[in-house]
Amino acid sequence: QVQIVESGGGLVQPGGSLRLSCAASTSTSSILAIGWYRQAPGKQRELVARISSSGTITYADSVKGRFSISRDNTNKNTAYLKMNTLTLEDSGTYYCHVPGGFYDGIYILTAWGEGTQVTVSS
Repeated sequence: QVQIVESGGGLVQPGGSLRLSCAASTSTSSILAIGWYRQAPGKQRELVARISSSGTITYADSVKGRFSISRDNTNKNTAYLKMNTLTLEDSGTYYCHVPGGFYDGIYILTAWGEGTQVTVSS
């Protein structure tokens, strides 16, 4: 169905920036909805940002104005999460997510990436 490969996590100082990449591959030519979630130790996984198949973008209030989600111009099923002005509270494991549903008449199961670690520390 959907295979997800994430990259771009790492260690960064407060105020710094990182860019995460999510490459979602599927046998269909559909443009997938893609989201980024994060989970800090002892906390629930939460939505950070998502982009729908039609391009509608949603951000968590905590990241508005600092994070941006976008698609690759060539491979529409590769999404980036640019994270600016990072704070200690942004630390966690970031997961790429493709929600299940019908894409151009083909049902695709929900899929999660394995996660990439983002650590914000001085």
